[in-house]
Amino acid sequence: MKPKVDARPIKILLIEDDAIDAEMIRAMLARIRKPPFELACRDRLSTGLEQIAAEDPDLLLLGLHLPDSQGFDTFTKAAALAPGLPIVVLTDLKDEATEGRVLRAGAQDYLLKDEVDSNLLGRVIRYSIERHRLQAALRSLSLLDELTGLYNRRGLLAFAEQQFRVSNRTQRQMALLFVDVDGLKQINDTFGHHEGDRALVEAARMLKETFRASDIIARLGGDEFAVLFAGNSADEVKMATERLQANIDACNARNRRRYTLSLSFGTATYLPSQPCSLEALQARADALMYEQKRKKNTPGSAPHLGGATWQQTR
Repeated sequence: MKPKVDARPIKILLIEDDAIDAEMIRAMLARIRKPPFELACRDRLSTGLEQIAAEDPDLLLLGLHLPDSQGFDTFTKAAALAPGLPIVVLTDLKDEATEGRVLRAGAQDYLLKDEVDSNLLGRVIRYSIERHRLQAALRSLSLLDELTGLYNRRGLLAFAEQQFRVSNRTQRQMALLFVDVDGLKQINDTFGHHEGDRALVEAARMLKETFRASDIIARLGGDEFAVLFAGNSADEVKMATERLQANIDACNARNRRRYTLSLSFGTATYLPSQPCSLEALQARADALMYEQKRKKNTPGSAPHLGGATWQQTR
């Protein structure tokens, strides 16, 4: 089956300092009519990365040996700064060790200049773009919660590790907010699972409205959510949870439901000077959340009613 290709021209960025080789690639692409290609060339990794930020190409053809970067490091730098871009390495050196390293590190293909012709180059570009799209879709499916579109537990674990490293390097503390939708079972039993799903989707929307796009928001399963966010002081953490409660109150005020959406939450702070695992941080936040839920669920009260207060531990 042939891959689907957009009707618009495919934008290619070539980073290559050999002008003759660059012109050879340009001539090859010019001979391909369907689909048409637009080629931009840069002779330095630094200027090439600037071009990526400015033009958003569909694929990067990358030479590894450039005036400002050499060998495998060239690929790792490009991949780190353009993680959403498929990369095909184009080189005149047959080096099986380097080829294996760049392919394992995520390159879509590794081509030798003296073995490339128009047909091969066009086919590699098309299939690399399509394969990259499929890989991105599979990664999204494995890391995202289907109902809410938030990260799932696997997504939280994958991205939290990176955030812990950043926190340790910058000495900036973080906070983990553990959230539970109050009375979800009662909502499901009384109004049906469709309404329970609606409550979960609205809770997810409250979290997205409260926190920044750079914060890690996840549904852990069932009625549980977590948010890992930068909080450099107790006041910043308190402000974030107060914004969340204000958004919940506003949501309840403008929606006519037969129940009130309520969240219980607890917050634990990560201090780089006292490092701990995500699991330990989650256990502390979870304990605070359940303590709040216990206080709200006094005998005779509806478990899904009530507000949420800020709590933190160190």
